[in-house]
Order: sequence, then structure tokens, then C-alpha cells
Amino acid sequence: MIPLKDDIPTSHRPVVTVALIAVNVAVYLYQFALGPHVEAFIWEFGAVPWELVHFEEVTPAHAAPIVLTIFTSMFLHGGFLHLGSNMLFLWIFGNNVEDKLGRLQFLLFYLVSGVVAVLTFVLTSPNAQVPLVGASGAVAGLLGVYVVAYPRARVLTLIWVFFFVRLVWLPAVFFLGAWFVLQLLYGLPTLGAAGASGVAYFAHIGGFVFGLAYCRFWCKRRGGFIR
Repeated sequence: MIPLKDDIPTSHRPVVTVALIAVNVAVYLYQFALGPHVEAFIWEFGAVPWELVHFEEVTPAHAAPIVLTIFTSMFLHGGFLHLGSNMLFLWIFGNNVEDKLGRLQFLLFYLVSGVVAVLTFVLTSPNAQVPLVGASGAVAGLLGVYVVAYPRARVLTLIWVFFFVRLVWLPAVFFLGAWFVLQLLYGLPTLGAAGASGVAYFAHIGGFVFGLAYCRFWCKRRGGFIR
């Protein structure tokens, strides 16, 4: 299922959302320009769980401040499709969350959500010695806020199964609920794995759960913004 747009209009220009997309794209273009040196760049600024647990470099020749990689990793991507899918979700769901939280709070939440996602992955795979990269953990936090804030929203979705292709409007609760269930189904078998499964599912799970909890707390404190 590929989301194309939702049916919730925004009241303000999503300046921070666009800026985050621009930064992610710019970093990816820089990665692309590095050519054969991109692997060293990923190892330097990606978040390696083993390094964060033991506070020791796996690749001393490509060392950056270990704690800093918790932040830098969320702006790196492993390929064009990786970048494209994350930015698509960020644009579709992030603009509405920014509209509700406000620009500064949205930016802070995005960054904290990314940190929570990285730390969740580190806790579940502390011995992994491969770099964790991507904005998906931070974006997952936005999805958690969105599903609470807009339970009656609908998402125009491209469903593509072999030769079956159809556009359908799905309730956001169903679309994002199905997305979260898939993260659990694929993620549980990788729990504690020291190697690379290809996708850091527990980073997604951690970000999403953090978004749910944050929105519940924020709504209660602010008097709610459910629509």
C-alpha cells in the first residue's frame, strides 16, 4: 500500500516539513556525490548500536562523536527508494502534524522522536554492528501523532498486488494500524539480532509508540484537537 495524499487540509504552510525534506534530500545528494567513499561516510555518521552501548568505535578509521550519530543518522539514507518512501510519508502526514503542533514544537518532536527510535533499536539489538540510517523512526513518531489527532481522516492509497492495481480511500486508522502491525510482524523475529535484517523495524515501532503517547499527553494537557 502506497499513500498518495490525505483529505485533511492544512491551515498554515508546512515550512518545517518542507525544510526537513530539503535537508534530507540535500544530504542524500551529498552522499551520492561521494561515490565510492559513501560507505565510509555512512559508517562515520550512522548510528551503530554496539558503539552506543560500549562507547567504542567499530571502525576507528571512520570515527565521529558516537553520541552525535544518534542525530546525524536520521538524515542519512541507504538509497533512493529509502529516501523517497520516507519523504513521501513525511510530506503526507507531517504537514498536518506540523499544522497542529506548531512549527517549533513540531521540529523538536521530530528530532526527539528520531532519538527515541534510535534508542529503541539499540535496546532491542544492542550487539548490532551495522549502521542504522534513515528518517523513518522520526517519521514514525509523526504517524503516531497523526492517528490520534485525525482518527477520521482518509488516505488515498495505491494498492498494487501483481496485476491488481487500484486507488482507494482508506481510513487513516486502518492504513496506519496495518502499517504498525506489519512492523510488529516483521520486527519480532529480528529481536536481539546482532546482524542486519535490512530494516530497523523496532526503530519504527519505538517512534510510533512514542508519537501515540506524546499525542495522548499533549491532547489531554491542551484540551484536545481531535477532528
